[in-house]
Amino acid sequence: MRRLLALLAPFVFLLALFAPTAALADPIEQEKAFVFSARALDAETVEVRYQVRRAYYLYGEKFGFTAEPAGVTLGTPLLPPGKPYKDEFFGETIVHRGEVAILIPVAAAEGVSEFVLTARSQGCWDGGICYPPIAQTATIQLAGLPAATGLIDRAIAGGSPGGGSAIPTGGDESGRISALLADAGLFLILASFFGFGLLLAFTPCTFPMIPILSGIIVGHGEHISKMRAFVLSSVYVLGMAVTYALAGVAAGLSGTMLAAAMQNVWVLGGFAFLFVLLSLSMFGFYELQMPSALQSRLSETANHQRKGSLGGIAMMGVLSAIIVGPCVAAPLAGALLYIAQTGDAALGGAALFMMALGMGAPLIAVGVATRSILPRVGPWMEGVKRAFGVMLLGVAVWLVTPVIPAAAVMLAWAVLLVFSGIFLHALDPLPPHAKGWQRFWKGAGVVMLLAGSAMLIGALAGSRDPLQPLAVLRSEGAAPAVTQPRFERVASVSELDVRLAAADRPVMLDFYADWCVSCKEMERFTFANPQVAARMSQMLLLKADVTANNDDDKALLARFNLFGPPGIIFFDPQGREVEGLRVVGFMRAGPFGEILDTALR
Repeated sequence: MRRLLALLAPFVFLLALFAPTAALADPIEQEKAFVFSARALDAETVEVRYQVRRAYYLYGEKFGFTAEPAGVTLGTPLLPPGKPYKDEFFGETIVHRGEVAILIPVAAAEGVSEFVLTARSQGCWDGGICYPPIAQTATIQLAGLPAATGLIDRAIAGGSPGGGSAIPTGGDESGRISALLADAGLFLILASFFGFGLLLAFTPCTFPMIPILSGIIVGHGEHISKMRAFVLSSVYVLGMAVTYALAGVAAGLSGTMLAAAMQNVWVLGGFAFLFVLLSLSMFGFYELQMPSALQSRLSETANHQRKGSLGGIAMMGVLSAIIVGPCVAAPLAGALLYIAQTGDAALGGAALFMMALGMGAPLIAVGVATRSILPRVGPWMEGVKRAFGVMLLGVAVWLVTPVIPAAAVMLAWAVLLVFSGIFLHALDPLPPHAKGWQRFWKGAGVVMLLAGSAMLIGALAGSRDPLQPLAVLRSEGAAPAVTQPRFERVASVSELDVRLAAADRPVMLDFYADWCVSCKEMERFTFANPQVAARMSQMLLLKADVTANNDDDKALLARFNLFGPPGIIFFDPQGREVEGLRVVGFMRAGPFGEILDTALR
C-alpha cells in the first residue's frame, strides 16, 4: 500500500498544481492580461496586435484609434471576426480572445516620417471583473517603408464571417497548436496533447528509451510479476513526464530553449561515455557494483525491500527525458509558444505532461511485454545482455551524432555493426544440425557484418551518407555532385534587417544549430533535393546559426516567437514575412517544395 501511495502521490500533486487552471486564479494587471503592440506594415497600413491571456477577452465595440500629429489620418479599422458573448455588463456583444490582429489604413501628409498611435480598448476577466477602458500608445515609424501593397484590399477580398475580415496568422504546425491551446477547453487541450505524444512515441527520438526501460525490467529477473513490471514502467514514464512538464514551463517562462543548454558536445559526450561504460558491463568486461562499505551499510535495508528502487527508476526516466527526448518537436514548440504569449504556465505544463504520458504509453506496453515474453532463466540471458549492450552503444552514437563530424559518425556505426555481426557468430561455422533460430541469428550477423564493412569502406573512401556508403565509388571513384544551396549568415537582428531592406527577391531565413538533428536532416534530405534546390536558387537564402545560444541568437529567435531550430521563415521582396508559410521541424522535399512555390508566387 505504501508503494502504491508513493506511485500515486506525484499524480495527486500535479492535479493540485493544475487545478487552478480550470478554477481560474486571481485576476492580473490589465497590461499583462492584454499585451499591446503596433507596427507599420507598409506606408499606408498599420497592424495592431493584442495578446489576450486565457480566461480574458476584449470587447469588439470598444476599440478606438487616433493619431498625432494632425497630418496623419486613420481609416476604418479591419477587425478579425469575434465571437458572440452574453456579457453581464454589456449584454449581447462581440468579444475577442487569444491573439487579435487589426489592420488600420493610414494616410500621412508629405514629410511626416513618424506618428504616435493611441489605441483604446476595454476587456474583462471570465471570473467576473471588468477593467476600465485603457489607452495605450506606440510610436509608428514610416520612414523607409515600401509603398502600399494592397494589404487592406486583400484582407477585404478574403472576407470573413460577420462582415469582418480575417487577419492571417501563422499557418505552421506550432502556430496551429498554439491557436488550439488559446481557444479550446481544458479537456480538449489535454486530450490533444496526449494524442501528439502518441505520435511522437513512434519517432526515432523515443526509440532509444526502449532498451533502457527493457533493461530495467529484465534486470529484475524471472520472478517479476506483470503488475510489478507495469509499476516499474509507469514510474519510469512518470519521471519522464514530470521532467517534460517542468522543463516546458521553465523554458516558456524564461523565453529560451533549455535543450540548447543541454545539447552541446561536452554534455552529450559525457552522457554518451556513460552509455558506453554501461554497455561494456553488458558484454562482461566488468561488473557494476556498489562499494563494499556502502553495500554493508545498506544490506539490512535491502533485505526488507524488493529488488529495485522506485526512486532510482524515476530518476532514469528523468535522465532519459533530458538526454534522448525530442529537441523541438512541433507540439512542444506550440506549447512553449502558448506559454510565452499568455503566461499560463500551469496549463502549458499540464499539456506537456499529457504529451509525455502519450509518449510513454507504448513504453509501458513494451515494459509489460518484456516481462511476459521472457522464458525461464538460462543461457539466453547472456544473449539478452549483449543485445542490450549493442543498443546502449547505438544510443551513445546517436547522442553524439549532432556534435561530431559525419565521418566519425559513419566509422562509429561501421564498427558497431561489424562487432555486432561477430558476436552473432557471423564468422563461426554452424554445427551440422543447427536449429532454425541459430541459422536466423547467423544470417542477421552476416548482414550486419556486410553492412558495417560497406559503411567502413565508404567512410574511408570519403562518403558521408550512412544510407548510401558506397555511392562515392561511382563514376570512377568520384561522388555524384549534389547541389547544395548557398546561404548567407546573419548573426543579429540588425544584420537581418539590413539584408531584408536590400532584398530584391523572396527571402528564406533558416534557423540552424550544430546540435539540431532535424536541421541536418533538412540539409541532407530536403535542401539537397534537386527540385527543391532549383526553387531555393531563386531566393535570397539567409541562415541564422544559433548554436552558441548567445544574446544575439536569443534576440533573433524571440523576434519570430521561436524557441529553437529548426525554423524557416519566408519574406517577400519588400522584407515582410509571408504569413502562414513557417516551417517548424523537419519537412520532406515534396511538401517543402510546395511551400517554396507559394513563397515564390
